[in-house]
Amino acid sequence: MRNTRVLAMVETALCVALAIGLSRLPAYKLPYGGSLSLEMLPIMVIALRRGFRAGIIAGILTSVAVFLFEPFVVHWAQVALDYPVAFGAVGLAAVGARAWRSAVTKGAMSTAAWTVVAPACLLAGALRFTSHFLSGIIFFGSYAPKGQPVVIYSLVYNASYMVPATIVCAMATALLLPALERAVPAAGRA
Repeated sequence: MRNTRVLAMVETALCVALAIGLSRLPAYKLPYGGSLSLEMLPIMVIALRRGFRAGIIAGILTSVAVFLFEPFVVHWAQVALDYPVAFGAVGLAAVGARAWRSAVTKGAMSTAAWTVVAPACLLAGALRFTSHFLSGIIFFGSYAPKGQPVVIYSLVYNASYMVPATIVCAMATALLLPALERAVPAAGRA
């Protein structure tokens, strides 16, 4: 039992470190925060391998580091929505963890990667998008071009990086997780 917890903690810490590293290598960055990167990928992986607790903790710890590297502060509530709430939501990819574990046990990983993993990751990305979208409406309305509704501005701005990042991370997780599970089985659950 103790070894399983230690293994889960080490795996979570490695995923957080990888997520932080990937956040520092964006394909592009937007002027008022947000970037297209693979930072969600390790969080999604740990959530599906280790469940809600590990996924949410990994997301929140990643958000703290992302904030420390490049803080963008308008209001304390905006900080909460754009960092721990948004990144913690990525850990909710764990909604597919039980079905994934069952597929691993039955040897049906290839199918589950696309029927369980990808949809769970898309949901997690959508939840993160929702947090950024709400933050954009509430706190970044003054950045909208004159005459453009704030809701449309926030939708377009946040979708411009969140939609491609979510799709790429969901596909990458679906491709990576079966190979990772074969190479390093997640012995036990924390």
